[in-house]
Amino acid sequence: MTPPSLRIPGRRFLHSPGPTPLPEAVLQAMSAQPMDLADPRVDANIAACEQGLRRLLDTRDADVFMYAANGHGAWEAVVENLAAVGESVLVAGTGHFSESWAVQTEALSRRVVRTPWREGWPIDAGAVEQALRDDSSHAIKALFAVHTDTASGVTSDPAAMRRALDAARHPALLVVDVVASLGAVPFSMDALGVDVAVGASQKGLMCPPGVGFVAVNAAAFALAQRNTSPRFYWDWVRRKHDLSYRKFCGTPPQNLLLGMEAALGLIFGEGLEAVWLRHEQLARAVHAAVEGWREGGALDFFAQEPASRSRSVTTISVAGGIDVEALRAVARERFQVAIAGGLGPMTGRAFRIGHLGDCNPAMILGAIGGIEAALVAQGVNVGGGGTRRAVLSLAGQ
Repeated sequence: MTPPSLRIPGRRFLHSPGPTPLPEAVLQAMSAQPMDLADPRVDANIAACEQGLRRLLDTRDADVFMYAANGHGAWEAVVENLAAVGESVLVAGTGHFSESWAVQTEALSRRVVRTPWREGWPIDAGAVEQALRDDSSHAIKALFAVHTDTASGVTSDPAAMRRALDAARHPALLVVDVVASLGAVPFSMDALGVDVAVGASQKGLMCPPGVGFVAVNAAAFALAQRNTSPRFYWDWVRRKHDLSYRKFCGTPPQNLLLGMEAALGLIFGEGLEAVWLRHEQLARAVHAAVEGWREGGALDFFAQEPASRSRSVTTISVAGGIDVEALRAVARERFQVAIAGGLGPMTGRAFRIGHLGDCNPAMILGAIGGIEAALVAQGVNVGGGGTRRAVLSLAGQ
């Protein structure tokens, strides 16, 4: 227990892009005692999560496989099922997370073709199409694309990836990482022609970290069936079963799944269009604040194209001489707002504000005010300020 002298009143605002704040209903659902695996409530809970994820992904027939893992575990499941050792995949350049996926794929002894990434810009669909055309032997088994790169705050267009595949007349499967976008923006797996969608629990789904999942259509499942490379825990073919312990290759993470069922209920209770509109409103408020801060000359959007700026997370580049980690510490410890730092090539060059999941206008205004106070305390020029601009944005002015 925290000593009374160290107790901080109120709640610390969590505005990283993951993990995100948990609704009380999710916390309460997870507080239940676990059940024995023969209890029919176990199967009912798993079925509710599978059906809810299909609905959220807007897919009619895809199989949903869930893992006691984070998003990197779900990435590994994709690699192990779709490409045999020594086979190739194409990774579309989006920055830190595309490169992380590529490095992980290479560590699993698969070959990776990369398209270049230009800092602050979405995926270059033309470069993707050219890489597919260059693969005249059709050695590439799948195209991996990150919908929203959490490090850069840039959202790319999955439809452009499908168009690139079709224009190149390439049979590779389309795999889209929706870890940072699902629940914040519309996504239709079937309408977009996505063969595999990859997600995780700790962002827009308003759950703790610990459940990674994939939705797999018939073409992707058939490729997994033909893939003879050894695998066990990640194997879709082995996990496609009616028994819960077979679906999870052992004991399901029951309390996390109870939380996920509750979270999906909250999302559908609010209504998907209302959820998407709320995220758009909150993102606009954060973007309005950054527009004010950038007038001081020390801060700016990392995403160069306004249309590509994410509804989930905003990455803010900082001028040289600003200590990002010191800024984060002041924001967290003095003003009780936890924000994220830069990742990969953006380490020390940016900070990130998460605005997804269980979040409302008052929370966003509190976060923006706390961050602005931390900036001022650190001597950063915030121009005309961002808090008032965020207020006007939320007020519709």
